[in-house]
Amino acid sequence: MKYSFKRLWNTTFLFVGPAWYVLVWMIWSSGQVQTIGDKLTFLGAIIPGFLIIYSAGFFIEGWHEKKQKKGHP
Repeated sequence: MKYSFKRLWNTTFLFVGPAWYVLVWMIWSSGQVQTIGDKLTFLGAIIPGFLIIYSAGFFIEGWHEKKQKKGHP
């Protein structure tokens, strides 16, 4: 690989982040999320979901590096 995983992952999220934002905005402005409870549930799923997916990349990187150090292909 020419670049580090971290750099590639961050570059990916540089493009995925705005696309995710547009999708969230489209759902939010569509009128499907009407009550305060709906809005809190929606944001309570979307924001942590984005952060968990972003963090998962670094977990996978660490797991892969650990596996490589043990000598597994």
